[in-house]
Amino acid sequence: MWKSAVMVMDFRKLENEIYRRCNDLLSLQKPDGTWRFCFENSVITDAYMLILLRTIEYRNEKLIREITERILSQQSPDGLWRVYPDEEPANLSATIQAYTALLYSQQYCANNDKLIAAKDFIKVNGGLKKADLLTKVFLAMNGLYEWPDLPLDPAILFSLPLTSPINRYDISSYARAHFAPVLLMVEEKKKVRSKFTPDLSDLIEEGDEGAHMQDWVNLFSVLNIRDSYLQLKKENILSYIQNHIEPDGTLLSYSLTTIFMIYGLLSSGFKRSSKVIQNALTGLLNMFCEADGNLHLQNSPSTTWDTSLILYTLLEAGVPMTDTRVIKGSQFLLSQQQTKYGDWTVHNPDAAPGGWGFSVGNTQHPDIDDTQAALRTITRFQPTHSLYQSSYDRGLAWLLSMQNDDGGWAAFEKNTNRYLIGSLPIKHAKDALIDPSTPDITGRTLEFLGKFQRLNPDHASIKKGVNWLFASQEQDGSWYGRWGVCYVYGTWAAVTGLMACGVNSETKKIQKAKQWLFNVQNEDGGWGESCASDNQRKYVKLNASTPSQTAWALNALTAIHRQPTLEMEKAVSWLMTHREQENYPIGAGLPGAFYIHYHSYDYIWPLLALTHYYKKYYSV
Repeated sequence: MWKSAVMVMDFRKLENEIYRRCNDLLSLQKPDGTWRFCFENSVITDAYMLILLRTIEYRNEKLIREITERILSQQSPDGLWRVYPDEEPANLSATIQAYTALLYSQQYCANNDKLIAAKDFIKVNGGLKKADLLTKVFLAMNGLYEWPDLPLDPAILFSLPLTSPINRYDISSYARAHFAPVLLMVEEKKKVRSKFTPDLSDLIEEGDEGAHMQDWVNLFSVLNIRDSYLQLKKENILSYIQNHIEPDGTLLSYSLTTIFMIYGLLSSGFKRSSKVIQNALTGLLNMFCEADGNLHLQNSPSTTWDTSLILYTLLEAGVPMTDTRVIKGSQFLLSQQQTKYGDWTVHNPDAAPGGWGFSVGNTQHPDIDDTQAALRTITRFQPTHSLYQSSYDRGLAWLLSMQNDDGGWAAFEKNTNRYLIGSLPIKHAKDALIDPSTPDITGRTLEFLGKFQRLNPDHASIKKGVNWLFASQEQDGSWYGRWGVCYVYGTWAAVTGLMACGVNSETKKIQKAKQWLFNVQNEDGGWGESCASDNQRKYVKLNASTPSQTAWALNALTAIHRQPTLEMEKAVSWLMTHREQENYPIGAGLPGAFYIHYHSYDYIWPLLALTHYYKKYYSV
């Protein structure tokens, strides 16, 4: 057995730690074979849900109080709200969302000591007009902000034929799901008010009228679509919405899109007692979880994602396939494979369904990352049973078919990286409006294809993917990760993907990535990156190490090095001595606006990194 010349690691202690962590995870499995951790996001979902419940006069004061307590629990000591703890200054949009929701709760008034700082901060920073687009839209839905005078009818986007130069399928699937309900309201400037609607006029500066929705004006004027398409077809939008409602009543399994949908339907004549709205409410109520002792509305429960990652990690760590808990989990994954033809078929019409989604109940919105994660477990079982073999074949075929023409993989759809749309003068247009290839998803997909499918490095998909990753490397040697925080995340995914596909570790780009990881390691042996990296598009150090980011870096270095270095040994020691739960969001949704604290990640990534380290350097 090989032992480090740098530092002699007690491999028995490492074995015991891996064993302990496996048992911890297995003990948390639910009777249906799943793992159900909270997908904790920022205050926006709680705020919008409270406002919705008040607007429809939902009679459950206990629930209102619990959501109010959750919103207050996220308030910083300075009386403001942030989307990540070290955000400076505080987040204007999050503060507006929380402030408005607390007024709706009627437990607090604008002059309450808990809200004075927030009100002053909003005013000093430009008022409501300086909020992000999503916040201004929601305020307008509630009659708290004026809709814009648009230069053309935005509903045309949903009426344009698919042969048009630009149509609704050229924007990202998540943008479509948010836009559709809004388009039912914006043209006629509809609003849904109630006796609970507060007065926010003191947060709107004089002269704002006509200029406050410039983002929307930019969006539809820059598109410059011909007048011949200006026929409003409200039925097209309603049809889109109704065709994308999941069996649980939600719009594509997202709480925010579902809340928007309810507003859109109410403004279109649907009664609050209608089946579609009541089903949507039920779906929303089922999305609540407990986060640090408070009730929290998840934007999209991560059950399928978490279960896939955990099963893969447990199997990597040596839990046998014959373990009944692993079998039960794998059977759950089989039940979640999708069979519907969703929006992804527009740009990929020749492929059959076979992907997985993020949440239980997601039946038509598969994504590449969940699919490759689920297949890592399915592939272990496929030689033993025809059901697994069939599932694997369909999943693999769908995954390969979703590769973009540029060689990378995106999140949800294929070839939706339209330069014109991504270049619109709208904040974060590239992140919100299009779905381009990203290093993190491309890297993890390549790792799956190279490690589990064992595709030859000369395989066309591998060559294109590797070339795309090499071309997307940053000057400093890192890669930007779109769906996590951020450069450590992207570099880990890219490096492990490249190494699994046979790239030589001595390659200049791999060595540059390795050196970058060493350069940003903390003195304590761990890694910690701030969410500020995401917004600034450059690496920003966090003043503390986090378990997941440390695990990602260690995993990448393990893939590169034939023998461990002192830096890697220090990382292992840090992971083994820091078992507390991290309370920092390291999942990314929208730069500067939406981050996720995955409560599952503390269990998954350190165990996976320690396992890979042990298997490479200490196993016989």
